[in-house]
Amino acid sequence: MSVATRHIPTPAPFGLRVQPSAEAVPEARRLVIQAVRRWELPLTEEALRDVELLASEVITNAVVHTAQTCQVSVRWTGMRLRVEVADTSAELPEAVGSEAEATSGRGLFLVDALATAWGMESLETGGKRTWFEVSSSAVASDSRPAALARAAQPPEPGEPLPSLTTA
Repeated sequence: MSVATRHIPTPAPFGLRVQPSAEAVPEARRLVIQAVRRWELPLTEEALRDVELLASEVITNAVVHTAQTCQVSVRWTGMRLRVEVADTSAELPEAVGSEAEATSGRGLFLVDALATAWGMESLETGGKRTWFEVSSSAVASDSRPAALARAAQPPEPGEPLPSLTTA
């Protein structure tokens, strides 16, 4: 007896432009999650929360550090949800250590801890694209506390993040 699997048609990619303002980030995050939920992908609620958090972090980095409009693209690869944020700055983001009491500076550590894969690449237009992917089993519930603890205790300055992919 075979087990039937539900075929998920590949939805058309979703994209939006985000204005260069920290106030625009919550709306962008909401629109990303709204599109993903509409697709009815095989992602757990925990994975959707990760997408929401990571989208917020990557979009915030783009608008805060460039003060320019950024382009957000979301697509289903058939196995993973991929979120890409393209901006006009050629400078690749750098994960830097932060003080334990700091309220910022941990965004890329969160991305590294919770994404199935992530990376950044320079664009021929002179900007860059930062992306992450999340699968339904991105961070299993039992390993989630350890992943978040890693993000709270970033590596020493200059120490690379273990799962960073650059093109």
